[in-house]
Amino acid sequence: MQTIYLDHISGTPLHPQVKEVMTRYIQENFGNPISQHKIGDAAMEALETAREKVASLINAKASEVVFTSGGSESINHAIKGIALAAGEKKRHIITSNIEHQSVQRSLRMLMKLGFRITSLPVDHYGLIDPKEVEKAISDDTILVTIMHANNEIGTLEPIAEIGKITRAHGIAFHTDAVASIGVVPFDVDEMGVDLASLAANQFYGPPGVGALYIRSGTRIVPLIDGGIQENNQRAGTQNMVGIVGMGKAAELARKEMSARTEHVLRLKRAFMDRLTTIEDITFHGHPDLCLPHLLSFSVHYVEGESMVLMLDEKNVCLSTRSACASGSLRASHVLIATGVDYAAAQGTLIFSCGIMNTMEELDAAFNALKDSIAFLRNISPLYRKKREGGREEK
Repeated sequence: MQTIYLDHISGTPLHPQVKEVMTRYIQENFGNPISQHKIGDAAMEALETAREKVASLINAKASEVVFTSGGSESINHAIKGIALAAGEKKRHIITSNIEHQSVQRSLRMLMKLGFRITSLPVDHYGLIDPKEVEKAISDDTILVTIMHANNEIGTLEPIAEIGKITRAHGIAFHTDAVASIGVVPFDVDEMGVDLASLAANQFYGPPGVGALYIRSGTRIVPLIDGGIQENNQRAGTQNMVGIVGMGKAAELARKEMSARTEHVLRLKRAFMDRLTTIEDITFHGHPDLCLPHLLSFSVHYVEGESMVLMLDEKNVCLSTRSACASGSLRASHVLIATGVDYAAAQGTLIFSCGIMNTMEELDAAFNALKDSIAFLRNISPLYRKKREGGREEK
């Protein structure tokens, strides 16, 4: 049986056209963009062409796009760079309880340096209330960092509303848009953001390359010092092969977004319909304001890790939580923040499909999942107790 990959939120396969462009670049180019000769000039032209394509994807200026090693670096640069540029007077940052670990850990480091962090709650859909953001703003607030789309439950946050608030108060606004840019429309002006993090491997580009959008005029310091690359925002020779691939992936995402959304949404809805035929399954995230390709659900009386391992033996790939937190025995902080109890959180799976998946693959994956659930519930003392008329333990 061919492997069925339904974990696109952890990383997407390379688009064939992206692979072709990257292969051709490896074969024909090797120059350093800052070298002052024709081979360097060719590399610089490829670099800036890719930058323009990424900028077009989010309606930004090419000069506002800084290439990085991926989403985590972009997030670290945005948060720490704004904080370090603020000096000693303003030391307050606002965030939410469901942010990615790269946001959370960046903020923990800043707390050790004396910064004050306000982490706002979300509702049971995972939505943050923009009014709560405004209430939390104080005279020493320097940054609001709220993700655009949650990578575990798929909920899309009201970024545009929050952007209006931060602009009115003159506060920098960063959004972790790694899970959303290239998947759903994202316009930096409509969103009102000053900084946005993105990664190529979320829209069929290569892993290990990303970008940070920095609005012109935003005061931020680089994390990596050295040369003058990336408009003095990130020193070091650029990953040209990855960047060229990201540029092509951005170009394709912009052109194909509507068709891609229609395809993955059809698969997601079909998978959800099939899941409703199994008892004791709970869905997470907002039913409408959500990523079109992601579905989070809890299978009660069963552990998520056990299901993932059984499915892997059947050549079906799903995940239980964020790839950056996989392997942790703790319940997802995202699910707990939305009010999900620990038992249900431990039994959660994340289905995320892609443009190369088919309805036949979906049917095969569902049958494998249904069999795995039946087997695991058959040996579950909690499920046995439920069948005997008891109540599920919390």
